[in-house]
Amino acid sequence: MEKVRTRYAPSPTGKMHVGNLRSALYEFLIAKHAGGEFMLRIEDTDQERFVEGATEIIYRTMEKAGLAHDEGPDKDGGYGPYVQSERMKTGIYMEYARQLVEKGEAYYCFCDKERLESLKTEIVEGKEIMMYDKHCLSLPKEEVKANLAAGKPFVIRQNIPREGTTTFHDELYGDITVENAELDDMILIKSDGYPTYNFANVVDDHTMHITHVVRGNEYLSSAPKYQRLYDAFGWESPVYIHLPLITDENHKKLSKRSGHASFEELLEQGFLPEAVVNFIALLGWSPEENREIFSLEELIQSFDYRRINKSPAVFDMVKLRWMNGEYLKAMEFEAFYAMAEPYLKQCITKDYDLRKIAAMVKTRIEVLPDIAGHVDFFEQMPEYDVSMYAHKKMKSTPESSLEVLQELLPRLEAQEDYSNDALYGLLCAYVEEKGYKNGRVMWPIRTAVSGKQMTPGGATELMEVLGKEESLRRIREGIAKLEGECINVTE
Repeated sequence: MEKVRTRYAPSPTGKMHVGNLRSALYEFLIAKHAGGEFMLRIEDTDQERFVEGATEIIYRTMEKAGLAHDEGPDKDGGYGPYVQSERMKTGIYMEYARQLVEKGEAYYCFCDKERLESLKTEIVEGKEIMMYDKHCLSLPKEEVKANLAAGKPFVIRQNIPREGTTTFHDELYGDITVENAELDDMILIKSDGYPTYNFANVVDDHTMHITHVVRGNEYLSSAPKYQRLYDAFGWESPVYIHLPLITDENHKKLSKRSGHASFEELLEQGFLPEAVVNFIALLGWSPEENREIFSLEELIQSFDYRRINKSPAVFDMVKLRWMNGEYLKAMEFEAFYAMAEPYLKQCITKDYDLRKIAAMVKTRIEVLPDIAGHVDFFEQMPEYDVSMYAHKKMKSTPESSLEVLQELLPRLEAQEDYSNDALYGLLCAYVEEKGYKNGRVMWPIRTAVSGKQMTPGGATELMEVLGKEESLRRIREGIAKLEGECINVTE
């Protein structure tokens, strides 16, 4: 059996879109699952769309995502060069294009811009489409030779018959047959000598022994043209897997404006690379077992491309946030703290134990920027309404809270040990003495020291971090606030 060889062949045109990363991931998983090889190839034939620095983004993204390639521009596996512009210099694309011309499967076209624009066009999905009329196919050989000798600009076009059909096979969609009349004589070699994307990747995939090709189903319409090229050369076509569209929560195509269309943007928003990769793996693919959290190694073991769904995959930000939170919970504390520390220092300048605060928030956040909203009260007490002291479940009211805080204040003033355990013991002793439920005591204390309904830790955990002086100051302010409100109510 032929060794499985896959490739990720991005164009360096900017940040890596989520859809592109999914293709790369699936190519990687297919190869690794079968014990095969995964290649990186840079397709830079579209010089007009080339973006400076985009190649570095590709390398950086692949590295962060853990998709290590076996071959590529930086790892020669005997099939290089791995950059199309460098391959072009070897003359490989022109050589193969001329082979097709000799076979009658392609031809030189010398039509100028004006003539092409004059050809009949049709509107397809709001775009103007030009079908070439094969004008140059009938040029005498002598005229073609004379034009070439004179240096007349030309392109080389694929010669697709107007009659009959073309059938290609996709692993998800099965056999697809199209009328040849619907296929245009696409350009193989452009007037600048560069191959088109469609032609170059057929030549490259064959000469690099690629066995499986994964791409978005927007390329389904081009697949018959690829098939005709393979047939024209007498080559075996690779296994094709066309992936479903990725949509946003409103079932619209992911756009760059959505904020989660690229891998780098997601990392900037505080998502972990491992969580993003895990999430993207499930955009269209479902494992046999009923689970959602996978390491990359586990994905390699479980991945079967036959379980890819044809239906559009929804990029659910809520689910990604949940998944990221699960990864944060599972992280070793030291690794988590290294990532959390900069976020903590952005909103806490006072001399508090940041490690203790980090331990509190670790299981409560979904993305790292969430930290600020959980811990900002340590730096500065927020304005809050005394109605926060009312909690039905905790059997707490502003009046009962005032009583609790007033009775506990002298005990807390006398308390020297402000460790969590010691403070908890003190409050529990008071609870037992009064015959209260825990919540009736803990709720007003937590409210007084935080001014928030939701906190990353319990009352005594917060007091341990705040220390004696700051905790007492906040409790006294809480008492004053409640006294003012309760007096007003009484009056």
